[in-house]
Amino acid sequence: MRRVVFKARFLGLVLLAMVAGAWPMAAQAAASASSPPPMGPALLTFAVLGGSTVTNTGATMVTGNVGVSPGSAVTGFPPGIVTGGAVHGGDAVAAQAQLTTAYNAAAAAASTANLTGQDLGALGHSLNPGVYTFNSSAQLTGTLTLSGAGVYIFQIGSTITTASASRVRLTNGAQACAVYWQVGSSATLGTSTSFVGNILANTSITVTTGVTTGASKLVTLNGRALAMTGAVTLDTNRITVPTGTCTSAPGSCNQGKSKDKDGDENADKSKDTSDSNKSVNSAAAGASQSSKDDGKDENGKQDSDKGNKGCNSDNSNHGDNQSKDS
Repeated sequence: MRRVVFKARFLGLVLLAMVAGAWPMAAQAAASASSPPPMGPALLTFAVLGGSTVTNTGATMVTGNVGVSPGSAVTGFPPGIVTGGAVHGGDAVAAQAQLTTAYNAAAAAASTANLTGQDLGALGHSLNPGVYTFNSSAQLTGTLTLSGAGVYIFQIGSTITTASASRVRLTNGAQACAVYWQVGSSATLGTSTSFVGNILANTSITVTTGVTTGASKLVTLNGRALAMTGAVTLDTNRITVPTGTCTSAPGSCNQGKSKDKDGDENADKSKDTSDSNKSVNSAAAGASQSSKDDGKDENGKQDSDKGNKGCNSDNSNHGDNQSKDS
């Protein structure tokens, strides 16, 4: 009799939790997360790829290939700016790096949630793996946290714009290589933005410069800036193709050593530690609890977001990872 009563009470509590939105959404989000859009071997080597032109102003540093196709104009890349790759202006290598297949696959992925009208950063959103749709434009103001190993796809009908000093943080095994921004027209990264993932833009991408000099103020992209038909415009930026194994399956992560003792995969060389992030989020259900973050920034200041035991999500396992991630 006691067992029957206990089971009845347990089931009642489960139902109440689900109705109240308190049931952890990680499993639900993971179940609806999409497979990664197919990006061929040639495309994966590119950090920057434009359709018409690629132009740069200032002391930009790019790790990976830079190219354009079917256009041929690549300007503003003197020797030393591109490392770990080469400049391909309308040649056979750039022509092989086709973006159309990956772009169409990302656009066709089944949506987890429609976030139209919501600012990705203003409410302190923390998202689990899934497919998030914006019918028109999307805006990032402040910090967006992506939490958990898996694929993240953002389907944006028209444009995405980031406000100055915006940031995308990766925690609990989330990796930059498994984040995709499918943009219907153009993407613009505002001054001092720290961004992650593969930007797949139908038209153009503009990456603006920092407001002051110094690496901490530059716009950084841990990922790729890939535009199908238009231009990619850079100005004193840091763009790095994620390296190492991309583990996108939910529940898994790459363990290793990171240079910045960071649980958030951004190439910012900050000293924040992560050892127990217990946030249970569901922006997909319209409710999220932000992770335990002490609010300090990524520029060398301590940011202790309690989470991520044993999962190193620093910069998608950059080849230069050196320090321990707790």
